[in-house]
Amino acid sequence: MSLSILPNIITIMRIILIIPFAYYVMVEQYALALIIFLIAGLSDGLDGLLAKRFRWQSRFGSITDPLADKLLLLVALLLLVVKGHISWTLFWVSTARDVIIVGGATSYHYLVGPYEMQPSLISKWNTALLILLVLLVLLTVAGWYPVPELLLQGLEITVILTCIISGLHYIWLGVVNYKSVKNQAKSHSSPQSHSSSDSTEPPEQ
Repeated sequence: MSLSILPNIITIMRIILIIPFAYYVMVEQYALALIIFLIAGLSDGLDGLLAKRFRWQSRFGSITDPLADKLLLLVALLLLVVKGHISWTLFWVSTARDVIIVGGATSYHYLVGPYEMQPSLISKWNTALLILLVLLVLLTVAGWYPVPELLLQGLEITVILTCIISGLHYIWLGVVNYKSVKNQAKSHSSPQSHSSSDSTEPPEQ
């Protein structure tokens, strides 16, 4: 077995860890859920480090690694909302943002063409703040380090705002890129139309 598949194995293990994590949150064993969440976070950094350090990147890893992160975060957010530790407002805003981004990217791909969309800076901040919120909430409910309620509320509002801003930013990027593609198409078609019109002109007498 080649060591190059090690990052993929770690990613698969992180996906499997979502099951016990969800179970321990549901039964309110928050300390165990927090430990699993931390292990998952460390494994995310480890597989990324190995892939870059030894050039063990793969198509499978490029798809499953962000998928595993997103799935863990979605499950954590949903369960903490159900348990009443995070507001439904944040959940619906975050979910709506993801649906708009995925739906917009898919529509663009099939209606316009392929578009390599890189995570924006505001989107990275949004993800980092959301992870921090989940971590602080777990620390609080597990009794390891109670975080002031005012701080959690402020962080939650910040995450909601960054969700909205990043979603609008992605929409703006899509519109700008669409206009750029259309302008390029017009510029390519214009010389052809001129040449064809010139060729159909009757010869001078």
